[in-house]
Amino acid sequence: MSNQDETRSETNPLILVEPSELKSFVKRILLSNGSNEENSEIVSDCLVEADLHGVDSHGSNRIPSYIERIRRGFLDPTSELEWNHVTPVVSHLDARNGFGFVAAFKGIQKAIEIASVYGIGLVSVTNSNHFGRSAYFVKQAASQGYMSLVFTNSSPALPVWGGKEKLMGVSPIACGAPGGGGGDPSSPDFILDMAPSVAARGKIHKALRRGETIPPGWALNSQGRETQDPEEALKGCMLPMGGPKGSGLSIMMDVFSGVLSGSSFAGQVKGPYDPSAQAGVGHFLLVLKPDLFMDMDQFRSRMSHLYSTVVGSERRPGVERIYFPGEIELLESRKRSKEGIPFVQAEIDSLNLEAERAGVPKLVVKG
Repeated sequence: MSNQDETRSETNPLILVEPSELKSFVKRILLSNGSNEENSEIVSDCLVEADLHGVDSHGSNRIPSYIERIRRGFLDPTSELEWNHVTPVVSHLDARNGFGFVAAFKGIQKAIEIASVYGIGLVSVTNSNHFGRSAYFVKQAASQGYMSLVFTNSSPALPVWGGKEKLMGVSPIACGAPGGGGGDPSSPDFILDMAPSVAARGKIHKALRRGETIPPGWALNSQGRETQDPEEALKGCMLPMGGPKGSGLSIMMDVFSGVLSGSSFAGQVKGPYDPSAQAGVGHFLLVLKPDLFMDMDQFRSRMSHLYSTVVGSERRPGVERIYFPGEIELLESRKRSKEGIPFVQAEIDSLNLEAERAGVPKLVVKG
């Protein structure tokens, strides 16, 4: 536990929740707000999986914002997906303002089905919503033995390089490939999920919920000055990683996810915390068979060699271990599966308020 975690434990104690209890709780709330059984299962699994992997910024604490959008009529929990099969390897999916989780889950599965026949499958999604953690869908493909690229655009949070207004989204770029072990933890899947900003905007919301400050260099306030206050940061803008490089990546996400799909783009996407209009999010989902140019055993052997080379490379002074992309989250998921998922009281209270509104049992915490 870090010094920051120790301080938080003393001033704002962490409360543990069993993963299975959390998933059942989230699912109950979704069902009570009009979502069907299948969609509720997908959304609850996506959210709790983020919590399990230590990505609390994209986990079950997002439920109040999604439910508020449902209440105001800007997210349709009952929407039926509309498919247009453009070519044998390309499909266009209209999410019809439904859950982004469901659109991306079914979109990546369709891309996998196409790739299983043709070697490559592409699904472009329009009229969708926030879909949480991109790595969930990358892992969905990797667990079935496929490589993937998963892009999405999002609401304005970053200035373009040289600008001062929020215009581009903190839109994650994610990709993955099956590891050398076929699920063996000694050679895990390659899972990369990163935002073009210094930090994901969800981490700002998490800091605000928990009464914490944010690190310097993450964000600017509305006057363009650096701030460590999450409330001021949300009024201002995030900072791109690597200056013009992060800005360029955020524009790339808008090209592939918004422009190409026919969804909103150029600063017109609405975020999950803005219940004023439909989101208009677009996604880009590409799946590849790894054995296009060699057999699968050879591919896995090469991935295993890459993994051992990366984690076994010479370390800088003070570095205890080098991790493969996605490995830290994998280790955290094993830990939280045993110990429970941590929340602070304010987060428990917010979730239980939704339970009261939905008329379902409150969240049970570990004693």
